[in-house]
Amino acid sequence: MISNARGCGGHFVPRRLRRAPAVVLACIICATDYAEALTSSIEWPSYAADTKSTRYSPVSQISVENVRSLAIAWTWKSPDDALAAKVTSARPGQFKGTPLMVDDRLFMVTALGQVAALDPTTGKTQWLFNPKAYKSGRLPPNTGWQHRGVAYWKSGDDRRVLLAAGNGELIELAAETGMPIPSFGIDGRIDLLAALAHTKDERRQIGFNSPPVVVGDVVVVGPTIDDDPKTPRQPAGHLQAFDVRTGKRKWVFHTVPQNHERGVESWQDESWRYTGAANVWGPFSADPELGIVYAETGTSTNDYYGGHRKGDDLFAESLLAIRSDSGKLLWYFQGVHHGLWDYDFCAAPVLIDIRVDGKPVHAVAEVSKQGFTYVFDRVSGKPIWPIEERPVPQSAVPGEQSSPTQPFPTKPPPFARQGISTDDLIDFTPELRAQALQIVSHYKLGPLFTPPILAGEDGKKGVIQVPSAAGGANWAGAAADPDSGYLYVESANLTLGVAVLVPGDTAKGESRFYTSWEVAPRGPQGLPLLKPPYGTITAIDLNTGEIAWQIAHGDGPRFHPAIAHLNLPPLGASSHGWLSSGGPLVTKTLLFINQAQTKNDGSGALSDSEFYMRAFDKRTGAIVWEYKMEEPPLGSPMTYQINGKQYLVVGVGGAGLPAKLVAFALPD
Repeated sequence: MISNARGCGGHFVPRRLRRAPAVVLACIICATDYAEALTSSIEWPSYAADTKSTRYSPVSQISVENVRSLAIAWTWKSPDDALAAKVTSARPGQFKGTPLMVDDRLFMVTALGQVAALDPTTGKTQWLFNPKAYKSGRLPPNTGWQHRGVAYWKSGDDRRVLLAAGNGELIELAAETGMPIPSFGIDGRIDLLAALAHTKDERRQIGFNSPPVVVGDVVVVGPTIDDDPKTPRQPAGHLQAFDVRTGKRKWVFHTVPQNHERGVESWQDESWRYTGAANVWGPFSADPELGIVYAETGTSTNDYYGGHRKGDDLFAESLLAIRSDSGKLLWYFQGVHHGLWDYDFCAAPVLIDIRVDGKPVHAVAEVSKQGFTYVFDRVSGKPIWPIEERPVPQSAVPGEQSSPTQPFPTKPPPFARQGISTDDLIDFTPELRAQALQIVSHYKLGPLFTPPILAGEDGKKGVIQVPSAAGGANWAGAAADPDSGYLYVESANLTLGVAVLVPGDTAKGESRFYTSWEVAPRGPQGLPLLKPPYGTITAIDLNTGEIAWQIAHGDGPRFHPAIAHLNLPPLGASSHGWLSSGGPLVTKTLLFINQAQTKNDGSGALSDSEFYMRAFDKRTGAIVWEYKMEEPPLGSPMTYQINGKQYLVVGVGGAGLPAKLVAFALPD
């Protein structure tokens, strides 16, 4: 009878070697570890690492001790740049895609919706599929031609890549060849607009630029809807689910409830019949074990005036828990009643297991543009900590009926500045403060949820909205560390927009009022209007509901001539313009966050002074590595390990700049 023995690391040690000198045994075991490391792979199979959107990877090769040795291992140039030179009607926007790494391949989508398979060790293109979505002749709403990612599904040897293209098609490709799957829909394509748009004009108001989510054999897709309508009538952003093998539609969930459906009573005067949006334009999350999809919805039409949609407007600006097999709504939470601020819920809900008061909790956490973190039991929907309905300022705009209260979480504390008063104005010097007071005298200030005003009301140009419509947090969302229970979120603290309304021409079918999209005023001498920090990174301990640490992210304007002599510490630099940039990545050893600084002039446009990849100590927020990039890093970073080597990859550039994937690794 052969007796097995286990040595260090659980390796089998033959009986005849168990009496060998210790150093010999150690060498044998270490050699085995090394051999395994050389062949090991750690994948990144979903857009945010997993369907739970944790943005977490257990890789540990790159650590606090060696991260300073990171160097660029390879780059991949987006084929969009060459294509755009030939296709004059299409101009690729910002390069925000995050690749997948699964089955020893990278799968990447470009701004124009081209899908590529790459060698993960070299970046070499293995196949390229061009859906020619730009031939639709229309520009996708809001963001133009840009895309965030694809989804992946496999069953045995059947492996497929799924793309929700900007023109409104769901396309399924064979992962091995990049060829459309003939048995899916019609020649590998499904018209996603058929269930959403009834006219040619409505089709122009709908696009897709986020990855679908796959749960079992079901794929769920959500659209982006035009954010700037002048009419109260618009297509709604209903969710759709399809059989991943055949493309047969399985269900539709109406984010704007239809007649006799749950929530329709929250739309007074039957405004559900014509009101649109309330769409899921950011990434989804899902719990495959529970069979639940978690979706976050945006504001309903229009973003700043609700006189045509009186009531709470379910299920706009809500977190939804939906059965993946049937589309049945299990529970919901509405974070903004009767939204008037473009405070879309757009960050992917993060699913994480935590311990609260010593008890295990399967939680879901949603970070918001308002700077809140809402935390629930992801099975029951019960808040982990109380959420209170509190009175908020009311609208004086004719025809408007703003909600008397809004929900405020009691824990965790806000991670962003909320509201604005004169106490928040820049005060590095008395002169700067005096200038800031003069600037804001032309605007209305107020706490969070101060409603928009009419242009010229009380002699004011509008309400300076803080947080702005870009957040707080935005689509980039948060990352979760399962070891500590920490949630990491990057946040902006800049004033980018003014909440102000102008009259519409109702005789032409326009809304009674709509926003004029005013840019926030520039601060004194080109500096920000408010006190720092202007961009932060926050670690929230979800076990306790408290902030573990918060740091200013980036130098910001501390070297500006008006304040350089003060020798200020880092002031923070916002990475959230109107279109925002990628989110955090957490590994077994480190926290990675990229930075593409926006200007301080209220435009939300990109600056060129702070384009960085950075690594942080997860426990303290201390910067342990930074790398200045040539182009702005706009995609969410991801990581993987193949053949024993860890890579860190991020999308950069686009919108007139070279668009690339950049991969970092340690030297061999």
